[in-house]
Amino acid sequence: MTTSTRRSGPPEGAAARELIDSGFALENADAPFLHGGLNLADIAHVLDLLRRGIVPEPAARDLLRLLLEVDQIPAADFPYDPEVGEPYNSRERFFVDRLGKVAGWMHAGRPRREAARIALRIYLRDQLLELVGEVERFARETTALAGRHVDTLMPDQTYLQQAQPSTFGHYVLSFVYPALRDARRLLAEFDDINRSPAGAGCVNGTRLLDDRSHVAAALGFDEVIEHTRDAMWQIDGLIHVLATAASLLSTQSKLAEDLEIWSSSEFDFVDLADAYTRSSVLMPQKRNPYSLSIVRGASGVLIGRLTGFLAVAKSPSARSDNLIFAYGEVPRALDLAIRVTRLMTGVAGTLQVNVERMAEALDDGYTQATDLSEFIVQTCGVDYRSAYDVVGRTVRDASRRGIPGRAITGAMLDEAAVEVTGEALGLAETSLDDALDPRVIIGTRQATGGAAAAAIQSMTSQCETETAELDQALRQRREAIDESRRRLLEQARLTIEQMEAG
Repeated sequence: MTTSTRRSGPPEGAAARELIDSGFALENADAPFLHGGLNLADIAHVLDLLRRGIVPEPAARDLLRLLLEVDQIPAADFPYDPEVGEPYNSRERFFVDRLGKVAGWMHAGRPRREAARIALRIYLRDQLLELVGEVERFARETTALAGRHVDTLMPDQTYLQQAQPSTFGHYVLSFVYPALRDARRLLAEFDDINRSPAGAGCVNGTRLLDDRSHVAAALGFDEVIEHTRDAMWQIDGLIHVLATAASLLSTQSKLAEDLEIWSSSEFDFVDLADAYTRSSVLMPQKRNPYSLSIVRGASGVLIGRLTGFLAVAKSPSARSDNLIFAYGEVPRALDLAIRVTRLMTGVAGTLQVNVERMAEALDDGYTQATDLSEFIVQTCGVDYRSAYDVVGRTVRDASRRGIPGRAITGAMLDEAAVEVTGEALGLAETSLDDALDPRVIIGTRQATGGAAAAAIQSMTSQCETETAELDQALRQRREAIDESRRRLLEQARLTIEQMEAG
């Protein structure tokens, strides 16, 4: 039998400069995201080893004392150094320099990647709750904006063309509902992230830790991830987080694009507060809606981060590259979503609406055309397609003659009907006031979700209730993980005191 000459065992000598400047430098740039969670994960691990009698008390005491010290050191001040390797290698070097071989006890039953997986989840769950809080504020502020404009007439648009009479309140509520849906998704993703991979080892756990629930509880996780290999290498939850963040900013981008168009001189429907605009250094008359460009661009960036992470994740299972990049990409994506949602909340809360200009645009157009067609169906017993053709011919002729929609007459409809169907509709003496008055038209939209005042008020009340429920759910989750962090640190301090006293 031929003996294999393949080399095994740890590599010897220093890492290549190219590896340090690329891989290790990349991972150390993400160390600030993991620093706090690594401290907590290490504390919980040492306490669990002590509880099981695996680590000697003197070693556990020294480790816990140093871990509590490190927990007070900001990530920027900790000696993370790509020359040493990835962030956990820097931590190991630090602990060995201070404690010698005692530091080796922290590796018992746990690979460094497991600690990083835990740390990432700890960081992400804080971010997810912060983002949900920002979405709640955006929804609350935008609902309030809708409530102030229940009766503000406007020509709603599709394809940037006037469609039907509506109100600004109805329009703006259409961005609250998807934001609240994404907030609920983010809470569900928090619940998924808030599960513990501790004790998973590399793929199949460890003989040293037969019960994974203690570390999970100590770190405030709701439960352990059942399958150890899945616990160590899963990425689907991270994809969902990125997708929801991208969805959220996509909704905000749609609103931002509309507002950018409407704040132009050509539309003059809305006006951004000065604090959310920027001047031109060349053209003194300009007042650019700069904040809206940030929102639109950030939406594109998040789509790129999601797409990039999906490309990285398309690999065989149990590959480090899936998560090496996640340590930075996912937190940075959520941070951008947090800041941009906060920005859009400010825009919505300070937006000025040009009520008169919106009404003028509505008055000058032909948004009544659909209701006029339906009026003919109800009054004349004509099928809708024929009524549509008659109104279409009337609108085309009126626009050529400079007659606005509000001035269309029954005689004009009869004239068009003769041309289209060969006979008049008998509307020459019929009043079209109810079919042409935007306020009357809007008042008929009383069905669920419509633009009538009562329907909008019902929806604003519903959105207010949902934002309040969201805030309550957010507070409960925040209090639970804050309390778990407080208890863990207190347990570490108390353990040290008991060992020193005993």
